[in-house]
Amino acid sequence: MNRVPELHGEHLSLRELHAGDHDPFARILTHRVLTRYLGIERMDPGQAHDAFAQALAQPHTHPRRKYTLAVCAPGDDTLVGTMGLLVEDYGSNAMLTSLVLLPGAPVRGHGHEAGRLLMAYGFGHLGLHRIWAGHRSDHHHMPKLMHAAGLRPEATLRELFRTQGCWHDVTTYAAVAPEWKRQAGSRELAVLDGSPRLDRV
Repeated sequence: MNRVPELHGEHLSLRELHAGDHDPFARILTHRVLTRYLGIERMDPGQAHDAFAQALAQPHTHPRRKYTLAVCAPGDDTLVGTMGLLVEDYGSNAMLTSLVLLPGAPVRGHGHEAGRLLMAYGFGHLGLHRIWAGHRSDHHHMPKLMHAAGLRPEATLRELFRTQGCWHDVTTYAAVAPEWKRQAGSRELAVLDGSPRLDRV
């Protein structure tokens, strides 16, 4: 298996999914508000169940391309959100995906920390060179989060995906490893330095 070790930040941690995460995971994917800005339509319970099974199987794939992790509060193993990384099939690139926090999550206001921990894992253990992310251009509080994660704005992709009956523009951001590592904090440096790089296929 290719499992991610627990990644610990100041205000939250990331870990692999386990079977007990089914209900909060499904709650995210079936929630009308929480799925509003995602690049997918809101799911019904059956679809959410299938999506969870696929996410749970990710560590068993080789080479692993998808990483869907649970966001948890420090000292509490309960899933309060999700964060993902999608490694592209070419080059040394990946995309941060689907940062979602449940209503009332104690880690709200610190979502950028999840991105930073996952970027540190990508730039360190996975040996990636470039990580990018995007958000719907009408999701107005996301630019601040992207900057806090150490991502720089790049472009607007016009009408990239269609949900809720409309086409949506996406604003993209990116970071490259040499620049991002220079501004990494102590916890991110621990993730960068704590795992030897694996050669990726």
